[in-house]
Amino acid sequence: MQDDPIDPFVAHRRLLFGTAYQMLGTVTDAEDVLQDAWIKWHEVDRDTVTHPKAYLVRTVTNLALNRLTSARATRETYVGPWLPEPLLTTSDAAEETEMADTVSTAMLVVLETLGPVERAVFVLREVFGYSHAEIAGFLDRPEATIRQISHRARSHVHARRPRFDADLATRSEITEKFMAAAQGGDVNALMELLAPEVTLWNDGGGKITAARRPLSGPDHVARWLLGVMAKPISAGIYLESAYINGELGMLAKIGDFPVGALTYDIRDGHIENIRFQVNPDKMVGLQQQAAAGSAAESVGD
Repeated sequence: MQDDPIDPFVAHRRLLFGTAYQMLGTVTDAEDVLQDAWIKWHEVDRDTVTHPKAYLVRTVTNLALNRLTSARATRETYVGPWLPEPLLTTSDAAEETEMADTVSTAMLVVLETLGPVERAVFVLREVFGYSHAEIAGFLDRPEATIRQISHRARSHVHARRPRFDADLATRSEITEKFMAAAQGGDVNALMELLAPEVTLWNDGGGKITAARRPLSGPDHVARWLLGVMAKPISAGIYLESAYINGELGMLAKIGDFPVGALTYDIRDGHIENIRFQVNPDKMVGLQQQAAAGSAAESVGD
């Protein structure tokens, strides 16, 4: 350890954050878990840690499990639909092995339907590729039990996991048309982009005016979206494409300040599901990411 110039916590931070975020669905909670894990890591006797990476993953997993168990009770009384906290990613996020696949908002919504332990096992096994034996060690449970939980969780997720067929070019084209129609107030053009079974979930968390129930149907969804854009409180808001949770989506911004995030699924050239995050508490992490990106660009200039 003393000969290693790189702190294992720093070396594996992306993996640790990915584990916590995919278990909790919020950037803020994931960062809190990493802070707690960092404290534990710097308090432990390093001579007793044979495999630092495994120790750190185990620590983050159990801290996230504890937080998720208590968070689920809070979410039962949540005002309106609960959606994950958005995370800005890069255009090649799908190629980054430690954050691949399940960062999508659609998948995080599915993971919310799992119990805490099922979610932990699924993330560790299906996302990060840990063996059942390793996960059993992380969670202090028999390997046979972990195998059963893993099979149950995988079957549950695969039955609910959305399947969509849009490539990046199609997604980019639809995104541009959506932004033009929404900002131009063209209800017919917007409706043409929406699938007949389109549904919109809007997370305001009771902190800001938002639809408290899912909206369905092209006409209802399109008119509601344009109604939001036309409100005086929305003055100055514009839409900008951005990679959110590994997929091309949109940010609603005032100046450089994100106030909303839209992610959506595309099937057969139409938008089938829309998830609209406007809860101010869940925009903090995204706003910090955007601010950090702007600062970096300023330094580069």
